[in-house]
Amino acid sequence: MHEIGMCEGLVELLEQRAGGRRITGARVRVGVRHAVVDDAFGQAFTLAAAGTAAEDAAVDLVVMPVTVTCRACGARCESLDVLAVCPPCGSADVDVSGGDELVLESITFGEEPADVPGHPR
Repeated sequence: MHEIGMCEGLVELLEQRAGGRRITGARVRVGVRHAVVDDAFGQAFTLAAAGTAAEDAAVDLVVMPVTVTCRACGARCESLDVLAVCPPCGSADVDVSGGDELVLESITFGEEPADVPGHPR
């Protein structure tokens, strides 16, 4: 489950940005090529965030599509399927681009400071 490694890195980044503040939410944009499973990501984040300023934070995961360019008909479309075919003509002779991003878009902080060991109140 590669989501655990992603979430450990995400929690580390969140804590760096938090500066001792409690984190109540985060929005993460992830490309479909990362093959992230939403439920697995949520569970991994819960495990990684336990005992940190991000504990109990809500994570909004936004999955970004790939762009499919068809060599047969020239169509250009977006798809959430990494193994995409051309939607208009059904050809598998396509170029796939994008869908590989991993971006922390936003963080929401609580009004109270985090009660995390090692962080002064």
